[in-house]
Amino acid sequence: MKLPAFLLLSLSAALVIIGTHLTITSGLMSSYPVFMFAVALLFWYRYRRNEANLKSEEEKPNPIKKIKSRKSK
Repeated sequence: MKLPAFLLLSLSAALVIIGTHLTITSGLMSSYPVFMFAVALLFWYRYRRNEANLKSEEEKPNPIKKIKSRKSK
């Protein structure tokens, strides 16, 4: 895992913990923006990971598969 991906995932996890603490101490309405920011970071992490997977799949050469033909009897 590269550093930016690690930071996004760690920051979103930390924000979930902070949001949970805020929910316990102040209520859900005050912690809602923190949870939404954590979810946005998770979406950004998933987007970056999917883009990296697509790039790596495009770079791989696709072998040509031989199609076996059926012989009719």
